[in-house]
Amino acid sequence: SLELVDYWLFVIDTAGGDDIPRKRGLGVIQCDLLVINKTDLAPYVNVNLERMVREADQVRGGRPVLLTNCAKGEGVDAIVETISRQVLFDR
Repeated sequence: SLELVDYWLFVIDTAGGDDIPRKRGLGVIQCDLLVINKTDLAPYVNVNLERMVREADQVRGGRPVLLTNCAKGEGVDAIVETISRQVLFDR
């Protein structure tokens, strides 16, 4: 139940296609932090990252969207910083 969750991090990856935000799934719309992972694969799976982020921003009402390539550690610090700030200091 979502009522039992203090913080909701939702991870999608580029291999799923750049239309994931446009589909307006519950996780994309309601999570506290949306992470788009595997950004390094975007060119190989024909994903437009700019469009993906723009559409995610549109459906999320200003809640954060971060890009990562966890295999190389890119963007992980931003995730930690965002969660720390929102969970420890904004609540």
